[in-house]
Amino acid sequence: EVQLVESGGGLVQAGGSLRLSCAASGLTFDDYAIGWFRQAPGKEREGVSCISSSDGSTYYADSVKGRFTISSDNAKNTVYLQMNSLKPEDTAVYYCAVDPVGRYTLRPEKYEYWGQGTQVTVSS
Repeated sequence: EVQLVESGGGLVQAGGSLRLSCAASGLTFDDYAIGWFRQAPGKEREGVSCISSSDGSTYYADSVKGRFTISSDNAKNTVYLQMNSLKPEDTAVYYCAVDPVGRYTLRPEKYEYWGQGTQVTVSS
């Protein structure tokens, strides 16, 4: 079965950086997408970024474009989210997820498998 484990969250001051990791196992699909999502207290879960396994294409939400970078290390079965210039509004639980169909989307409902999440807190 698919298993996703996020790590790298923590407390950082505004303007700082964090790198989140998503270690994946059980990915037996030819084409899939891995996305990063976040959910702040009292808010809906929102898409942050995604990457395609087929061609490495990436996509970012407008709120993070230019600050966040998604990447993958296929040899390690790991996807990363480098977060720079962090803002207090970036504070949330961050999740990675897999869409086994490989749809290129930031809509959470299109993703089937989810990790447990990692907390990111940005102080001002």
